[in-house]
Amino acid sequence: MRTVSLVGSTGSIGTQAAQVIDSAPESFEVVALGANRSIEQLAAQARALRPKIVAVGDRSLTAALSRLLPPGIEVVGGPEGLAHIAEVADVVVNGVVGFAGLVVTMAALRAGKRLALANKESIIAGAPLVRGALATPGAEIVPVDSEHCAIHQCLRAGPRGAVSRLLLTASGGPFRGRGKEELSRVTVAEALAHPTWSMGPKISVDSSTLMNKGLEVIEAHVLFDIGFDDIEVVVHPQSIVHSMVAFTDGAVIAQLSHPDMRLPIGYALCYPDRLPTGYGVIDWTALSNLEFGTPDREAFPCLDLAYRAGRNGGLMPAWLNAANEVAVEAFLAGKIRWSSIPAVIDDVLANYEDLSGETTFDGVLDADASARRRAAVAVQTRTERDRRP
Repeated sequence: MRTVSLVGSTGSIGTQAAQVIDSAPESFEVVALGANRSIEQLAAQARALRPKIVAVGDRSLTAALSRLLPPGIEVVGGPEGLAHIAEVADVVVNGVVGFAGLVVTMAALRAGKRLALANKESIIAGAPLVRGALATPGAEIVPVDSEHCAIHQCLRAGPRGAVSRLLLTASGGPFRGRGKEELSRVTVAEALAHPTWSMGPKISVDSSTLMNKGLEVIEAHVLFDIGFDDIEVVVHPQSIVHSMVAFTDGAVIAQLSHPDMRLPIGYALCYPDRLPTGYGVIDWTALSNLEFGTPDREAFPCLDLAYRAGRNGGLMPAWLNAANEVAVEAFLAGKIRWSSIPAVIDDVLANYEDLSGETTFDGVLDADASARRRAAVAVQTRTERDRRP
């Protein structure tokens, strides 16, 4: 039986991971749960799963959480509390949203654990640190993002030296086919209405701008050590083919299923075995059409911004990630237009300060903070511009 720590347990990934674990109780034991602020939901999960430790990222809520829990469950708080529960299980599911997930990623890898990773931002911002931590005996990453999990599965079909290209599929988001003029009038509600996946606000907006796909390109580069020229984004509206690997002999191996995040979560928990329960099972008699196309890079410039940051390397991906988080937050708050998100990011990257020699944890934090300060200025500039008649 494998022990599991669910960090970000109250979010979409965490709740679906709990469902997967509940479907195979003889295979897994949840020993730790963690969330940032949702203490009522966290306490309900703890009563159902009976972990040994529960962590809350907001330290001020530890006392209130303790009062909601059954006796005998240890409560820890703050980012260090979330890091601690990433050290106590065989498998750590990191479902934390945003840059805050880096501390969990690093703690799990430095402790020599398997990291079931759904937090792409920690890979983007902390790539140099993550590569170093993977040298820890026992440390490994099995990706939970459906695209990277698909690639992980497809790569088992042949030796790494025979890989020609990685093909990351993208649904195209809710605005596929719209031109720049239409996109200038996008509302928050429209950006949150993803046609395929049910996700949180930040990830939904990232999908609508194609930044989510751009971040996945950088993540694929880091996870699989493939050059950016050999990572291609393919628009596939049906979201049945979750990604593909092309080999040197012309063969292309794809992973197909209906969209269901429980499949990649179960894969990451069980690897190299597989769950006995099927998720996303395809009815081949009802599947009639699979479309593929190229992304509109002019209408969705975030994709090229991500390639630019990834190719530059160093800490520019950390700047990209921070700028994007600030810009998306500003859009959700009604401060800037959807079309201003890439403009804010472009402004931040244009002012990038190359401090890549400082690839310590504190150096990454400093890079993130610097980019956020620059992004705040860019947001203010765009806010004033967007409000002009």
